[in-house]
Order: sequence, then structure tokens, then C-alpha cells
Amino acid sequence: MKPLELIEMLKTKLPESTWEYDYNREQNSLKITRRTLKKGITISIGSLIAKYELNADKAIDEVVYLVEQTFLAMEKEQKGIQASLDQVYPIIRSTSFPKVSKGNQEFLTEEHTAETRIFYALDLGNTYRLLDVEMVKQLGWSNDQVKESARFQVKKLPVDTKMDIVSDNVFYFLNHNDGYDASRLLNEKFLEDMSIQIQGDMTLSVPHQDVLIIGDIRNEMGYDILAQMTMHFFTTGKVPITSLSFVYENGELEPIFILAKTKPDKEKDK
Repeated sequence: MKPLELIEMLKTKLPESTWEYDYNREQNSLKITRRTLKKGITISIGSLIAKYELNADKAIDEVVYLVEQTFLAMEKEQKGIQASLDQVYPIIRSTSFPKVSKGNQEFLTEEHTAETRIFYALDLGNTYRLLDVEMVKQLGWSNDQVKESARFQVKKLPVDTKMDIVSDNVFYFLNHNDGYDASRLLNEKFLEDMSIQIQGDMTLSVPHQDVLIIGDIRNEMGYDILAQMTMHFFTTGKVPITSLSFVYENGELEPIFILAKTKPDKEKDK
């Protein structure tokens, strides 16, 4: 599919009477601006075409949803956000994710592993807004209050899983699509409870924000399966985090580097 064909498809879902389109041929990116707000969001056309070839209309619907919810959050922000600490949740992101907003505001963050970093978000219903340091001050909170409340709130989220067995290895998938699936990685009680039923090596994977994969790796083939699985999720997710997995042992996370048909080496975070 050509970029202009894809843009025309978007226009049927997001009409030009409400949205303005600015296609950058050199960067192969598209800026979509809400006319009433005079603010825009930029998406990668190349990435969207790749997803469209895999999931067709679903890929378009996901972008439309992302755009609409992003601007809904902006509109709420312009009207003034009424917030309480029980609306705050932790968000797992890659360490390459920007630590400063496009408005040059520093996000509130916390170090996690060599592959992941914790951000904090204000839940707005169908979407959320990453908290920056200045916004936290405006809301009258301290950084410690936000972090403590977020850790408490993530424990309230449902942790239902689906199980799959592949070559005698067991995989549990947590996929509620509420924006906080990867955040369940921070629910220590849940991880401890899961570890009790694990017979082999317990692994944790957060390839993108909408899935947490818990592995019960019982043979060497399980690591190859895990590597292929996480890479697939990493390349198809809306917000990729990391294609690496972690071994969970004694409450600690160690990234694992998987070599074909061999058990991986472990390397502790520095």
C-alpha cells in the first residue's frame, strides 16, 4: 500500500472537516491536527503500513482510537484536570522513551532495569496522561506521594491470565488492554503468587504496553519459543517496550540473552 492511499483511508475515519493532515514525504510521517485545538500528533506512515499489511482494518482502527483519545485528553487538560491520587498508575516504558515531553516538561520517572523505566500517569478514563514534574506540583502532590499511590493502585488491577502450553513449557498471558498490562510487572504480590505454581524457570516479558507474559520454562526449547514470541509481540505492539525477557528469582529481575537452542546467559542490571 502507498502512503497516500493509507492517508485517504484515515480521512474516511477522521474527516478533514475536523482534522488537518500534513504529510512529510522525506520523513514519511503524517501530522494530524485537531482544528479546534490547533495541536497535532505525528505518526510514522512506514510503521502503520507494516501493521496494516499484518492486521488490515484493525491497524487503522487502532490509530484512529489513539488519535481520538489523545485529543480527548488534551481537551480535558485545557478545561482543567480534576485529579486525585487514586487515579495515578505506574507505566512501564523502554529506557529509550523520551524523558521530556514535546512541551519540554520533564516527566516524573523512576529507574527500573537496564531495559525499562517507570513513568507515572493520570488515568482519564479511556486514556491517560503521563505526569510531568511541573504538573505534579500544580496538583499539590509530592513525587513520593505519586510513586507510593501508583504502586498501591497497580495492585488493585485485575490479574486474570490465559494459559498456553508449547513443547511442555507453560506461558501465561495477561492482556486486559487497559493500558496497564505491562505495569502489572510491578505488582510484587501477584508475581510471588505466580512463582509458587512455576515448576521450571520463571520468566517475565513486557514486549509492549498491552501484554505481560509469564513463562514457566521447563526445557531449553522453551527459551527459543520465548524469544520468538516476545519478538513477535514487540514488533506488532502499539507501544513497544523491550524484546528481551527477564528471569524472576527471589523478587529480582535479571535480563536474559537467548541464544538459539541454548539456555540463555543471565546478566544482572548494573
